[in-house]
Amino acid sequence: MQEAEDTKEERMDRRSFGKNRMLCLLAGGFLFVGFLLCVFLPKAEYSDSERRRLAVLPRLSVEAIVGGQFMEDFESFTVDTFPFREQLRKCKAWTAFHLFRRQDNGGLYDADGSLAAMEYPLRENSLDQAAGQFAAVCEAYLTQENHIYLSVIPDKNCFLARDSGHPSMDYEEFERLIRQKTGFAEYIRISDLLDKDDYYRTDPHWRQEKLADVAKRLLQRMNAQPAASQEYEMRTVRREFYGAYYGQAALPAQPDALRYLTGEDISACTAYDWQNQKAIPVYDRQKAEGKDPYEMFLSGPLSLVTLHHPNARKGRRLVLFRDSFGSALAPLLAEGYEQITLVDIRYIRADVLGELVDFEGCDVLFMYSTLVLNHSEEFKKY
Repeated sequence: MQEAEDTKEERMDRRSFGKNRMLCLLAGGFLFVGFLLCVFLPKAEYSDSERRRLAVLPRLSVEAIVGGQFMEDFESFTVDTFPFREQLRKCKAWTAFHLFRRQDNGGLYDADGSLAAMEYPLRENSLDQAAGQFAAVCEAYLTQENHIYLSVIPDKNCFLARDSGHPSMDYEEFERLIRQKTGFAEYIRISDLLDKDDYYRTDPHWRQEKLADVAKRLLQRMNAQPAASQEYEMRTVRREFYGAYYGQAALPAQPDALRYLTGEDISACTAYDWQNQKAIPVYDRQKAEGKDPYEMFLSGPLSLVTLHHPNARKGRRLVLFRDSFGSALAPLLAEGYEQITLVDIRYIRADVLGELVDFEGCDVLFMYSTLVLNHSEEFKKY
């Protein structure tokens, strides 16, 4: 009897050993296949969905190993080049939202079909830094002949976050603080003209076709409104627009339609890119078919661009300190100015502007989104 029981136990041990060995072989085979895929599959250099360059295999050196930099860079490389990475990102996002019921995935969330990135909390020290940067520009280049204005573009969290239960800044307090810190400029409020439908569902930017009332208020307050208001014709880019948040969130979402406004004044305008020393179109239709279609507006993130309108009132000039939101707005301001110079001090140091921009007698508008003002470390140091 004891011999039979021992035999039964031995049989159970052999079965358990066989199962464990099979699991080990499967796990080892999975890791080995994954290793082969990592080594031999072609490596992408750019992620279209995330709109960023992927990490590359770091150089092996004694200094990098001793300092720990090699392993840090190698970890970034393996994460960025892991096989089936895009599919796994989508699986993670679906799991986070639908299985674990998380409110966001890496800071991105979906509110009624509109994707947004959480922007919280309000960073008053960043507003101090931005206000100081603007004040330094005014002190260095402007005189009493210049009319100075300031306007803040709310990001779409202003209209989505609270109703969807996500953390939100106090946007009224944000505007109050920036006005308080920039007493040298006349404030032009535009937040009351905007709502969630004025922004793309899959991108942080606003829709140009929704900005006619914003442009009109700015021109009126800057006393640049022409006698006859421009009538616009709206056109639509054929390609569906999947914005920056679509790929970053890895969530399913309906694409946007990319539309732009044209008319007699805008058609008469010419633009020049001083960064690359070349003429550019007001609306670059080739970029509308590229990786970031929003770059069709004045060719995207450029440090210094001049927009010239030959039919506007002679002598009226505007210097617009702006971020990417300003690229879509500037053509709508052209009817009031013979020349608009767009400056982005995230890409050009303010202390060299005197050599590049004529500030004499012009209007100056500082117009940035809350996304930039709340992270003003992006500005080049003066």
